[in-house]
Amino acid sequence: MTKKWEMSALFLGAALLCGSVVGWSEQPTPAQDNGPKQDMKDAGHETKDATKDAAHGTKQGTKKAYHSTKRGTKKAWHKTKDTSKGAVNGAKEGAKQPE
Repeated sequence: MTKKWEMSALFLGAALLCGSVVGWSEQPTPAQDNGPKQDMKDAGHETKDATKDAAHGTKQGTKKAYHSTKRGTKKAWHKTKDTSKGAVNGAKEGAKQPE
């Protein structure tokens, strides 16, 4: 009787082991097309994503350049304004003092 249970357990274990191996070896989606048509679709999607990434980078670079130019222009304007005021004030004082 013990021999019968051992053989049953052995066959049951072998069936479970082989069943799981067969299940893992199958494709996850057997209906999926892996041919040239699907390759072209995948390439199209990748190109689309790459184009979006490049456009986003260009947009960010343009914004950064615009803001940097704006800050530099304001800084130069303020320095020129301060220098001009100093030159005008110096000229006024120089004109008031007789030589």
